[in-house]
Amino acid sequence: MREGLHRYKLAFLILFVFALGLFAREVWEKLHPLSFPNLIAEDGKRASSEALQLAQKVSQAFSEIAERSSPAVVYIETERVVSRGQAPFDFFGDEFFRRFFSPPKYRERGAGSGFIISKEGYIVTNNHVIEGAQKITVKLADGRTFKAEVVGKDPFSDIALLKILGGNLPVLPLGDSNLLRVGEWVIAIGNPFGLTHTVTVGVVSAKGRSGIGITDVEDFIQTDAAINPGNSGGPLLNLKGEVIGVNSAIFTRSGGYMGIGFAIPINLVKNVVEQLKTKGKVERGWLGVVIQDLTPELAKELGIKATEGVLITEVVEDSPAKKAGLRENDVILSFNGKPVKNASELRSLVLQAKPGTTVELEILRGSERKLVKVQIEAPKKGMLTSRAEIQELQAFLEELGLNVANLSPDLRRRFGVPESVKGVLIIEVYPESPADYAGLTPGMVIDEVNKKRVNNLADFYEALKPSLEKKKVLLGIRTPRGRFYTTLSLE
Repeated sequence: MREGLHRYKLAFLILFVFALGLFAREVWEKLHPLSFPNLIAEDGKRASSEALQLAQKVSQAFSEIAERSSPAVVYIETERVVSRGQAPFDFFGDEFFRRFFSPPKYRERGAGSGFIISKEGYIVTNNHVIEGAQKITVKLADGRTFKAEVVGKDPFSDIALLKILGGNLPVLPLGDSNLLRVGEWVIAIGNPFGLTHTVTVGVVSAKGRSGIGITDVEDFIQTDAAINPGNSGGPLLNLKGEVIGVNSAIFTRSGGYMGIGFAIPINLVKNVVEQLKTKGKVERGWLGVVIQDLTPELAKELGIKATEGVLITEVVEDSPAKKAGLRENDVILSFNGKPVKNASELRSLVLQAKPGTTVELEILRGSERKLVKVQIEAPKKGMLTSRAEIQELQAFLEELGLNVANLSPDLRRRFGVPESVKGVLIIEVYPESPADYAGLTPGMVIDEVNKKRVNNLADFYEALKPSLEKKKVLLGIRTPRGRFYTTLSLE
């Protein structure tokens, strides 16, 4: 009897200890949830759920910004009437048609993007979107269509300001591009290939890009948000839905998106827009120097002990630079304390300086570094030509068969041009072109264009402008054997 009772007590004790162990485990699991495999799985599910919720929130933010911003993004359609270069039927030759028939004309259409910045109907876009347009039509996301007028345009920054007359207009808020950080999410909205209100997402790849050769004033935001032809003029937005840039250009070898797009910072745009709104134009600064990049080879040839900077090849008479005592072969190292690496960067800084302001240049003259104060002035008439105008003039020159350059010290030595000779140097003549047929060759100097003396490329391009319409140019040519005139024509 006692033995049975003893066995009963032992069994009870074992059950009690087992129950106590289960209770202890439950308490331990609650205090230390990561100690057991089943709870690790549960925690994994919880983490996965939190990540999904975070992704959904980001996705929702993109959707809300796109939904809120798209109504203020506009489709811009341009139209101009141009003359066709050649008649379709040439039975009697070009001369016959020129004498007895007007040149055939056709409508050339273009398209781009823009965005509304005020209830008054002001719209920001790129200058190249509306350049040369005789008619500009703006279409809103709600289907409304307006005829737009050009308030002003600035080819140096590639910004244009339009205005439409309409009520209940949606508006995009403008942000602060100085606060933008590399790696930050951005959203591009535009009309690539006519596909209206296309939304793409990416990050800020870099800031302060210059020397790209897109515009005269370059301080681009680089982004990998997909930008294609037709996106030009559209907004680049941050995650607050604020415009922090104007999409302007892409780097491409295929004609389409390759992961590198450029936007003009909105802080630069604000300054341009304000001047266009109040004055119809932008006041640009002028230094009065002809400059070029200082390459290691050029520095070695000229005995300049500098690896970076901008070489002055000519100082314009009665210019701010001349008054400040700047000379040929001086190397500009910095502008108001900011180092300058190339000619494009210096040109951009000068153009952004307001006339009347005094700037400090650090220069290298021989082996001596000096600080020079220069008062920036407004350019004299004909002293400032935008990159867009230059590109048009260069295309015209290419048709004529010419490639020209400033007479730098290096080119003077290479072609044997004396210091006393002024003008621009012919460095290339294309075979079977009007220039080739006229007997022009590399090494000749053009010192007169359309009866105007030229000392440098700035003078040359200004004197060449009337030839764009006439399709012909009168050139004064200087050679070691003498001087002569020749006319080049595309007619």
